[in-house]
Amino acid sequence: MDAELTSRQQHFLDYLTRKITRTGRTPSLRQAAVDLSVSHAAVAQMLKVLAEKGYVRREGRYSRTIHLLNRRQETAALQRWREVPVVGRIAAGLPLYAQQEWGGGIVVDTALFRGENLFSLKVTGDSMTGVGILDGDMAICAPRQYAENGEIVVALINGEDATVKRFFRRKDHITLRPENPDYAVMRYGFGEVLVQGKVIGIQRGIEEMERL
Repeated sequence: MDAELTSRQQHFLDYLTRKITRTGRTPSLRQAAVDLSVSHAAVAQMLKVLAEKGYVRREGRYSRTIHLLNRRQETAALQRWREVPVVGRIAAGLPLYAQQEWGGGIVVDTALFRGENLFSLKVTGDSMTGVGILDGDMAICAPRQYAENGEIVVALINGEDATVKRFFRRKDHITLRPENPDYAVMRYGFGEVLVQGKVIGIQRGIEEMERL
């Protein structure tokens, strides 16, 4: 982003920033042409120049979604936030009856939490404090029905009880391991455990977020 912009290019970039900030969406080329009293071709050319100079990135050749970029060539902060649904509570302790009700949503930074269909759960208990998952944290999860050994997962036990633990598949059983010496390792048959997702990070309070 070292290339300087002409006054016309800067005016167009300022326009895009205002529109995206106010609406959360990129204006169409036709709408931009009307707003700026220029031709459709002129808007397309300015977008191309801004992309070449490292100020924006287009999401696919034919997509109308435009990403404003910061100096590190990352999507600018105003476009990096997304809402992740809260689908209930989960135990970091003894298994807790799965709460499936909708619980609103939390806003996360897409630079930290990528992926489709993410969901979050409120953690209760202290069995995972060894990896920094505390009582009251929001566990941000990627939907999964499988797990690799050592991954921290959301697991549904016997179709009813949900917990967050470190997953291990053994020869004839599954173990769910806590990260707190006060809690015992859990052992289950293959048919008793259903992986619901992988825990990819936590959010604590309003601003403190951490990717695991």
